Amino acid sequence: MELKAEDILLRLGGASVLGGVSARFACGRITVLLGPNGAGKSSLLKCMTGLVAPESGRAHLNGAPLASTPGRERARHLAYLAQDPMVHWNLAVRELVALGRLPHRGPFGGPSPADLAAVDKAMADTETTVFADRPVHSLSGGERARVLLARLLAGEPQWLLADEPLASLDPAHQLDMLKLFRRAANAGAGVVLVLHDLNQAARIADDVLVLKTGRVVANGPSATTLDAALLSDVYETRIEETTGPDGRRLFFTA
Repeated sequence: MELKAEDILLRLGGASVLGGVSARFACGRITVLLGPNGAGKSSLLKCMTGLVAPESGRAHLNGAPLASTPGRERARHLAYLAQDPMVHWNLAVRELVALGRLPHRGPFGGPSPADLAAVDKAMADTETTVFADRPVHSLSGGERARVLLARLLAGEPQWLLADEPLASLDPAHQLDMLKLFRRAANAGAGVVLVLHDLNQAARIADDVLVLKTGRVVANGPSATTLDAALLSDVYETRIEETTGPDGRRLFFTA
């Protein structure tokens, strides 16, 4: 099972955003997209979900062009968490999470026992059961982020793509969310994340794709791709690496 970008070229407002990006993402692994602001990370993620059509090139989902994959089938296999997503309907939390099951349900009838079980599990995993009956608009930003992740997990997708999913979370819930992504990958899902924190990337990534000005600068296993000299060049600031007491790699600006 594979998600692939093939020579994707994207222009927005006449400006080049992605300049021929090619990459492969694998199930059972977490790939982190890194790069400075404006590097094209979010745009690549949107192309890989079909939300944005590239000027040329294409995305492939399990060997088939994403653009020709029916929307319902695409939604069953691929879930996307946008950066700062809007929630337009003030549903109860459980109702919103249950929307993640819609691609698996028929046009008529209520949720199946499998649907209900998936919703319960997703809410338990994200610690959102406690406010299951609260209106979504009453939640804090961090609580809402966890609910939206629960909606994705309820769909049991083969691919999880998330754009800066840690941004509104406190440190404890950041770690909890990273553990959820790791659990999903260990269960066989492919996970692609846009992150800004190099240390969180070092903690979670199996693979790293580094972008700068819309082009791939580096792509490979995190052990070799997360290189202080490379990152210093990409971010145009001095970045150094050390090792923490637990042996984990740590990056810092000097």
